[in-house]
Amino acid sequence: MPIYLHNTLSRRKELFQPLKPDSVGLYVCGPTVYDLAHIGNARPVVVFDVLFRLLKLQFKNVTYVRNITDIDDKIIAAAAKNVEPIDALTARTDKAFHEDMAALYALPPTAEPRATQHIDSMQRLIMMLLEKGHAYVADGHVLFHVPSMPNYGRLSGHSREELIAGARVDVAPYKKDPADFVLWKPSTPEQPGWDSPWGRGRPGWHIECSAMSEAHLGETLDIHGGGLDLIFPHHENEIAQSECAHGKPFVRTWMHNGFLIVEGEKMSKSLGNFFTVRDLLTKAHGETIRLTLLSTHYRQPLDFTLDGLRQSKHALDRLYTALRDAADVPAVETEPPFDVIAALEDDLNTPMAITHLHELATKLNKAKAPKERAEAKSALLAGGHVLGLLQHDPEKWFHQTVSTGLGAVLVLNEAEIERQIDARTNARKARNFLEADRIRDELAAHGVLLEDGPGGKTTWRLKD
Repeated sequence: MPIYLHNTLSRRKELFQPLKPDSVGLYVCGPTVYDLAHIGNARPVVVFDVLFRLLKLQFKNVTYVRNITDIDDKIIAAAAKNVEPIDALTARTDKAFHEDMAALYALPPTAEPRATQHIDSMQRLIMMLLEKGHAYVADGHVLFHVPSMPNYGRLSGHSREELIAGARVDVAPYKKDPADFVLWKPSTPEQPGWDSPWGRGRPGWHIECSAMSEAHLGETLDIHGGGLDLIFPHHENEIAQSECAHGKPFVRTWMHNGFLIVEGEKMSKSLGNFFTVRDLLTKAHGETIRLTLLSTHYRQPLDFTLDGLRQSKHALDRLYTALRDAADVPAVETEPPFDVIAALEDDLNTPMAITHLHELATKLNKAKAPKERAEAKSALLAGGHVLGLLQHDPEKWFHQTVSTGLGAVLVLNEAEIERQIDARTNARKARNFLEADRIRDELAAHGVLLEDGPGGKTTWRLKD
């Protein structure tokens, strides 16, 4: 079945056709490993993980490359601030990133090149740009000369003058043009550096991805992805470097996910709404976070809220309840259902695919015959798998224990709720009404409302 993807370069949805009929090369900009990943960093990981899963269903060979930037000025500054070796910082942060993304059920990429492993490739690319007159050496730096590329700026859709006006351009006396950007920079004795024809130094950020993508996927990529914030200058500069060096299109399909804000505001530590993935994983299950990230179409802005997490938890509870109630029928391995796949083939429409999961759960709940129930259960699991959801044993799903430090329960443990209700019932029988009220109020604060019925029977429900 055909896949249609929105191409940032053409500004329209297009039929996806890889360069080679049976093979797809996907490159996504990965983390700069100087600090823990925040929830905004997680969005492209989850989005392109779904794309990776979809492509693997359609094509025989899919190579997914996500780089690790392990040499960068932010890394140097963070290591100096922490008074620790750069290698120790990057190793620790790299490990945390992979643990956190695995907790969000992101599959490992096919290849994960590190910038420090590709210095020779970067230097060769820089030499090509120098030889072709697209770069120059000045004051120990090598810079790309933006005016040498007449169509620079076509990805962002702005003229060179508009880009300069809207960007924070480094003003340096050695630049021929204000828009020129660094390919190689000199390193001081205390900074990491590599020998080069232009002196001891280190690469600029943009050249890293051009070199690493070429090394693993060739000179023309089928798909290049990343966040909307990377369009300019990073992806614009990647295009300039790669196309001027090789004289051919760099990327066939550009994909960018929208911005993420938290509770209606830009994420900021000063506002108290800055959440690392590691923080959130102490308060919500990885699947709950993942579903929240997929509940909005990837190209749209995402307002990540605690209420959204609660809604995602309730939605997953419903799906897992359907699976738990069908525990007596076996599931068989099957292709994901057509409607789920059709939604994803339409520019990765995850909200629609999630809607179809709920329709499958309804079908499973209504099914009576064993064969019909088994087919519905298998379809629900297969549809969930392509979205990276429903990866848990249904019974265990309802026995999670996660802290409630966000001020409202995000993941509820049914067994613990029932235990607390029993404790309250015993307190009421002992006429210890102060303790009974305390338990009721504590559950209410965590989003659990108690309802006392006839004969002393207490039921509970989640706050809407």
